[in-house]
Amino acid sequence: MSKKSPVSRSGRFTVGPAADVAEFTESISFDWRLWQHDIQGSIAHATMLQKIGVLTKNELETIVKGLTQIAKEIAVGKFTWKAELEDVHMNIESELTKRVPAGAKLHTSRSRNDQVALDVRLWLRDEIKSLLKEIADLQRALVRLGEQHADVIIPGYTHLQRAQPVYLAHHLLAYVEMLERDCERLWDCHSRVNVCPLGSGAIAGSTLPLDRKLVAELLGFVNDAGEVQLTQNSMDGVSDRDFIIEFSAAAALLTIHFSRLAEDIILWASSEFNFLHIADAYTTGSSLMPQKKNPDIAELARGKTGRVVGNLMALLTLLKGLPMTYNRDLQEDKERLFDTADTVRATTRLLAAMLAHKETYVKTAVCAAAAADSMLLATDLADYLVKKGMPFRHAHHIVGAVVALSEKTGKPLHQLTLAELQDIDQTFGNDALSVFDLKTAMNKRNLPGAPGTREVARQLARWRQQLS
Repeated sequence: MSKKSPVSRSGRFTVGPAADVAEFTESISFDWRLWQHDIQGSIAHATMLQKIGVLTKNELETIVKGLTQIAKEIAVGKFTWKAELEDVHMNIESELTKRVPAGAKLHTSRSRNDQVALDVRLWLRDEIKSLLKEIADLQRALVRLGEQHADVIIPGYTHLQRAQPVYLAHHLLAYVEMLERDCERLWDCHSRVNVCPLGSGAIAGSTLPLDRKLVAELLGFVNDAGEVQLTQNSMDGVSDRDFIIEFSAAAALLTIHFSRLAEDIILWASSEFNFLHIADAYTTGSSLMPQKKNPDIAELARGKTGRVVGNLMALLTLLKGLPMTYNRDLQEDKERLFDTADTVRATTRLLAAMLAHKETYVKTAVCAAAAADSMLLATDLADYLVKKGMPFRHAHHIVGAVVALSEKTGKPLHQLTLAELQDIDQTFGNDALSVFDLKTAMNKRNLPGAPGTREVARQLARWRQQLS
């Protein structure tokens, strides 16, 4: 027979759960990491209970002192977590009650249902803020790499085929833009995380005159306008996990962007491209082939996307079909949430460190050779004909014939003669071959958002200032 459990086997039950049941239902093995926020919430709740007369000032002081001491012990690893107490809430409350008799009053008008909802919101609120700072570090690393190689031009690709020339900085800034949208999504998500559910009780609030607003203020559940944010429906307050799914969805899209960046890094570091040298500290070798240098960090960044997307799918499936209100199924949300947050934060930090490392650099000569491919300026040649009054579709056809001639003769576009061009169409004038001057071509691309020389410099300056 198992020991009597103080968790949910109170007067209603004559025996505690069987050992295998206790093992199956425990969550302390992972929700222990909510301890700081659980104690933070308990102190705010106790402060409110004292205000409404449930606790005396002396009882509040002893409870706060007891919780503070427990927090210190947890922080230095001297606190013993007990699986038989199931979760972080009961472990802390049970220890508090042993030390402070008034601790038995702490659970007044509070359920583990609204307590865990509070703890997760507090924890996730902090995680989002930390992640936003780390994303900004990655953005800065991308901007700095672009600034360090501001004059480097590479082929831009569509369908993984050379398309048109772009500045390397322009390519890197594309990821800065993506990451900025990720930041916006995360901060928008933060506004829905930043809502206080405490006071919802198990399902129907409390008959005691709780001051929910005070608790929310103490815990910082206030919007940018200084307005206290409270859940407005007790049933929704304890069963809502939308904010977890919303974060996980934003995180999944963030890792999609990481995966795309990682794929470019992997390609650029390959012998076939050879645009980028990755610092040795962020690569590995082969156990068999001594010449190998593998971009493992980038590959893992790409691979972890599946893990984070999988967590999102697990959470969506978890909530599907759940009746109101709290169901034990919801215990399964935390491991998926914790793993997602840990994975995206670690990936963000590693990518930033790899790109910022002094031994990660761009091979400018290789990039210059690739950008010298005059095929990249075929569209510029079509634009030249358009400026002469030719309809674009016709110009496109004419330049296609020029490309065919180049391939047939084995001569690069810029080495074709004016006579050869005019044999295809008389619209080509003496200035036609000047189209293939790369510097001139890049100076012409100055529409907002284009990869032109002045525009890329402007965008680098804008991001430098925005991220400073």
